[in-house]
Amino acid sequence: MATCRTRIDPSWSRINPLAYTVDMDTAAQAHPPVGTGQSAGSGLHWSNRFQRLGLQFYTEWAAEGLPQPYWVACSEACARDMGWPTDWADDASALSVFSGNAMWDGMRPLASVYSGHQFGVWAGQLGDGRALWLGEIDSPAGPLELQLKGAGPTPYSRRGDGRAVLRSSIREFLCSEAMQALGIPTTRALCLTGSALPVRRETWETAAVVTRVAPSFIRFGHFEHFAANQQPVELRALADFVIDHHYPDCREAAAPYAALLRAVTLRTAELMAQWQAVGFCHGVMNTDNMSVLGLTIDYGPFGFLDAYDPDHICNHSDTGGRYAYSQQPQAAWWNLHAFAHALQPLIDDRDAAANALAPYTVVYEAARKRCFNAKLGLIDHQADDVSLAEDWLQLMAANAVDYTITWRRLAQFNSDDGARNDAVRDLFIDRDAFDAWGARYRQRLRAENSFDAQRAAGMNRINPRFVLRNHLAEAAIEESRNGDFNEVHRLMSLLQQPFDEQADAAAYADFPPAWAQQLDISCSS
Repeated sequence: MATCRTRIDPSWSRINPLAYTVDMDTAAQAHPPVGTGQSAGSGLHWSNRFQRLGLQFYTEWAAEGLPQPYWVACSEACARDMGWPTDWADDASALSVFSGNAMWDGMRPLASVYSGHQFGVWAGQLGDGRALWLGEIDSPAGPLELQLKGAGPTPYSRRGDGRAVLRSSIREFLCSEAMQALGIPTTRALCLTGSALPVRRETWETAAVVTRVAPSFIRFGHFEHFAANQQPVELRALADFVIDHHYPDCREAAAPYAALLRAVTLRTAELMAQWQAVGFCHGVMNTDNMSVLGLTIDYGPFGFLDAYDPDHICNHSDTGGRYAYSQQPQAAWWNLHAFAHALQPLIDDRDAAANALAPYTVVYEAARKRCFNAKLGLIDHQADDVSLAEDWLQLMAANAVDYTITWRRLAQFNSDDGARNDAVRDLFIDRDAFDAWGARYRQRLRAENSFDAQRAAGMNRINPRFVLRNHLAEAAIEESRNGDFNEVHRLMSLLQQPFDEQADAAAYADFPPAWAQQLDISCSS
C-alpha cells in the first residue's frame, strides 16, 4: 500500500502557529465528498444499527477534516480481518474519508453522548468529544463500527478542540494492533492520517486522525448517562440494543438485564487477568473508558512494564495511583459496581444485581491463575501453583527485573540437576533467592513430567518477546516529527508477531535505555 508509506516534507512539522492558518472551507473543497462513483467504499454495506436508536443517544455531526492530509500508516491485518482488499488505501477517496474531509455513501457521522466517573468522581455528561462514529459495516468478523478520533470538535467537546495529536495517535494506532496480536480483546486501528495543522497541548504539536474499529464503542458511561438523567426508556432501549446485538443469550434468561450485568462482569474479569499477565497498564480506567464488550478501549497514557514494580503508575496525571498496575483489577471491580448502579432501574432487585457481580473475583482469580500457569509453562493445575507464581512475582519485584525479558528467559530454564540457568539467574541481584525458587520450580516441572524443549516452545507462545515499550514508541514518534514514518511501519510489522524470535530485530527486545525512565505519559493527547 504505497499511499500508506508516504514520506512527507520534514518542514511540515516545523510549525509557526502564529503564521499558520487553515481555511476549512477551502480544505473541504479540495476533498469533496465521494458520490456514487466507484471508490474503495462503493461496495460496502452499512447497517448502522446504533444510529437507529435515535437522537437521544447522539448528535449527527460532520467531521472537521485535516487540511492537506497525508498517510502515516495503515494496518494490513485490520483491513484483512474486515475483508477489505490489500490495496484499499490506494483509492484516492480513502485518504479524504479517513482524514475527515469526505464521507463514503452509507456513512452516518455522529457523536454519542455518555457520562461517567473519572478517577472515582462523578464527572457528569461527557460524550464523544473528539471521536466521530462513521457507521457500521458488514464484515467477515461480523458487524464492525468505524470511528474517527481527532476529526474536530463535537457538541460534547467541553471547550476542547476535538483534535488528536500525532504523538498520541501513533501510540494508540500501534498499541491497538499490538494488543490484537497478543490475543488481548481490544478495539482495532485501521489507519492513521496526519496533517501540519498545529494543535496546542503542553507545546505546539501537529494533528492526526486515527480510525478505530470495534464491534461496538458502547461504554459503561453510556448507561450511567441515562440512569443519572432519569431516562428509563432510553436506558432500557440501550440495554435491549446491547443484549440483542452483542449478548443474545441474555435474552433467554429469566432476568435479562441481570444476565447482561453478569456477562459484562465475566468479560471484564477475563480482560483484567490478561492485562496483568502481559504487564499492561491502561492508565485511565474511568467508567467512560470501560467497554461493555470487555475490550481494551481508549489508549491514552498506557504503558507496558519495564522493571517489575507492582505499584507502577504509568499515567503521570494519576497522582494518587488509583490506576496503578496492581490496582487495575480493583478499579475494574469498582467500575462494574458503577455499571450495576446504572442498571438498577432495570434490574429492580439489589440481590439480583449483587449476584450478577459476585463471580468477578472468582473468575478473575481463576483466569489469572490460568494465565500465570501458562506463563510458567505448567500444564496441570496443582495446589501450590498459586504460591509458586506469587513467590516468583515477589522475587521479580524485589530485584526490579525487567518484566518481559525475565518471563521470556524463564523459558530457557534447564530442569536438570545442577544446571545454573545463568540466562535468567543473572537478571537477579539476589541469586540465592533465585536458586531457592528455581529448586521449587524444577521439582514442580518434574511432578508433571515436563520436557524442557516442549515447555520452552509453549512458554514462548505465551510470553512475548516484543511489546510496545514507551521508548520504542517515543523513537517512532521522534522520527515522525521529521516526516519519516519508517519506524512506525517497522514497529507495526514487528508487533504483529510478538512471540517470534525475529533475530534481525533483537535490539527491540533488549533492555530499555536509561533515558526511558524519564519518559512521562499523561492524559494529554
